[in-house]
Amino acid sequence: MQVTQIVTELEREIARLKEARALLAGAGAKRRGRPPGKSTRKRRLSPEGRKRISDALKRRWALRRKAAGKAAKVA
Repeated sequence: MQVTQIVTELEREIARLKEARALLAGAGAKRRGRPPGKSTRKRRLSPEGRKRISDALKRRWALRRKAAGKAAKVA
């Protein structure tokens, strides 16, 4: 046997053993969720956008309070 052939056989055996080790360690199990390394960028609201949302929520809650007041007067 030549040295290069021996090295090739050793590399093949190492790869086979690493694969067996990964299977035994559970690394072959399918992961759930987002793949590792995928990061999501955080979205940021501008002050104008934040104010628009705030005003809309204030209007919404004012309408609810108004409707609740009418329901209390009727009952």
